[in-house]
Amino acid sequence: MRLIFCTALIGAVLVAGQARAAGNADYGRAIAQNRCSSCHVVEPNLKGGDAAPPFAEIARKHGNDTTWVRSWLTSPHPPMQGIALSREEIDDIVAYLGSLPKQ
Repeated sequence: MRLIFCTALIGAVLVAGQARAAGNADYGRAIAQNRCSSCHVVEPNLKGGDAAPPFAEIARKHGNDTTWVRSWLTSPHPPMQGIALSREEIDDIVAYLGSLPKQ
């Protein structure tokens, strides 16, 4: 009985971890609006900075290449040096970029 319980518990933890790793596009949009919109237009219908490419353009160019996006956000380049994102925040932003149209 104890073995069944432990196996079920481990399975539940692994499934929850995988679900979280997928990221949440709604959270990603909120993070981007809060932390990125001074330089990027995060959503076409909202105001944002024009010092960096709009998120729609990033999604078109790199939205399917999650490895590239994660790498860029993990090791930001100037002028993004001051941005520090957690793994969860990166997952959420990747999910948001993945939700944007690619054409």
